[in-house]
Amino acid sequence: MTVQDLRDVLREQAETPSPANPYRHEQVRSRIRRTRLRRRVTAGAAVVAAVAVGVYLIPGAVAAPERGTTAAQTEHGTAAAGLPESFTSRDGTRYRRLATATLKKNGEAKTSVKVPVSGKPLDVAAACDGDGGSPAPNVSVNGRDDPKSSFAPCEKGMFLRPLTMIEPGATEATVTFDTITYGSPGCGQEQGGTCGPVVPEQSTWRLAVYEWTPPARPVQPERGKALPARLAGWKLARSATGVSDRDRSFSLVVKSESGKVAIDQLCTGDLATRTWFTYQVGLEKSAATATCAVWKTGPFPMAMAEFRVPKGERVTITGRLGVLGESTNRPVRWSAGVYVR
Repeated sequence: MTVQDLRDVLREQAETPSPANPYRHEQVRSRIRRTRLRRRVTAGAAVVAAVAVGVYLIPGAVAAPERGTTAAQTEHGTAAAGLPESFTSRDGTRYRRLATATLKKNGEAKTSVKVPVSGKPLDVAAACDGDGGSPAPNVSVNGRDDPKSSFAPCEKGMFLRPLTMIEPGATEATVTFDTITYGSPGCGQEQGGTCGPVVPEQSTWRLAVYEWTPPARPVQPERGKALPARLAGWKLARSATGVSDRDRSFSLVVKSESGKVAIDQLCTGDLATRTWFTYQVGLEKSAATATCAVWKTGPFPMAMAEFRVPKGERVTITGRLGVLGESTNRPVRWSAGVYVR
């Protein structure tokens, strides 16, 4: 956990009680993972603090939600060792490995592979042998950064991200992975109160590029848990649900006596964690993009976006959503809730 990650978590918890919670450490780790995923999705978009302009709070578990017991999972990790030559995901999608690479601990920080492009969707995969503090590989295609394909820091299992920078009509692509860090090394507190540079922990990353074949027909995602009626002092006022291949927008009208509303999302389906949301609250559009959490067990993976609105007045909230990368016949079931105080 970096100093900034810790500040982000403490900022959210500053005004809330701290009951005993056996899941607390995993919640913190999950929120850090979702923060990093959101930063990749928004590509540095800023949120302006003003009436009806949202301020995103600490995110929850989206980059690495619940792990299942299937042989391979498209987003959530798997107990299988290594990166298999081929596998079938839970929704029936067939994956075929095209190339592999390795970034070894204390070795080269950059490696590239060339892969054929057939027109089918491509994913990059990563499996890490090491500690969660190890820098995650950045991904680029033909020299162009693909931030939506980059990974969260080292975790157990195999994780997949979509390659989104493939040029139309291309027959070949060079995919580059690197763990090179830029900017200030940060400040680590040492004994005696002195500040020393933060030295990133090193891990071995096993990497691959996969081509996948969509299911022959749409696979309906399972129905997930309902959004909580009450959450950290907030009350659910209105909600909307849908399936991503046919429901890409929604509008809800609410009234808040406190002048604040908050929005959160839940999703199911193999591509649940690739789902993004944008919001317009009243006449103002949020500059940030929200991601979607998966909730199966444990505490609710809260990642509310808070917005200021006129007190006691009705306001219309419009949401739009989509899925990163290709999603043919792999829809996501989503729920979005607006909370008030």
